[in-house]
Amino acid sequence: MNQPEANRPVVREIEAKSILNASKIYDYCLNPYTGCEVGCVYCYAALFMRRYSGHAEPWGRFVDAKINAPGLLARQILKAKRGTIWIASVCDPYQPLEKTYELTRRCVEILAGKDFPVVIQTKSSLLRRDLDVIRRISDIEVGFTIPTDEEGISRLFEPGAAPIRERIEVLKEFKSAGVRTYAFAGPLLPGDPESLAALLAPVAGRVFIDRMNYIPAVREFYVRNGLADALSDSFFRKQSAVLVRGLRSRGVSVEVVMGR
Repeated sequence: MNQPEANRPVVREIEAKSILNASKIYDYCLNPYTGCEVGCVYCYAALFMRRYSGHAEPWGRFVDAKINAPGLLARQILKAKRGTIWIASVCDPYQPLEKTYELTRRCVEILAGKDFPVVIQTKSSLLRRDLDVIRRISDIEVGFTIPTDEEGISRLFEPGAAPIRERIEVLKEFKSAGVRTYAFAGPLLPGDPESLAALLAPVAGRVFIDRMNYIPAVREFYVRNGLADALSDSFFRKQSAVLVRGLRSRGVSVEVVMGR
């Protein structure tokens, strides 16, 4: 994605103190970047990452590249207890800056030589660049966040993400290459859940479903865009129930999670 100068984020190169950190979802999380150009409206990291990083820019308009991440990982992995590594928890590891810095790729190359299970989650088709090295990890699963079937809704909530159809195509390529795949339908956004099930079933080995965290800023965004009807608990229950049925009827394993 080539961005006009005015839309490019503020970028800093920093040195992290740790890159392999404990996670409440998997054993470890690995974030090569702080901040994220994808700029999703619903991202929970937006709630705290500006304060944590010291940036004044809005979420989506700043990124810190941890330029020492590969070397740091190479050292930390030698002392780490075996566990699943999640790439990444508070940024998209394949956001546009990864084309320049290749921090994610270099970290994955290090993990390819170690006996650690790896889970990758992204919204970027840049993932396909790394299929060669990803295939060298025996215990790996790659997934895309795909919370709606409607491109217009996706563009509204996930302005820097790859088009939905492109995410589906990349998952198809990885599955065809023998790599385990999944989809994260969370937070579940307005759309047609039966259509979403039909999109995900052929390409995702399993699907996770989560609801939106309706914090005040997110509620205001829904109302401002004429989506107030999607703010209720009943919306999530109805939409998720249709999605679950659609996926299970097609033989796909489904898990409804909260706070992933």
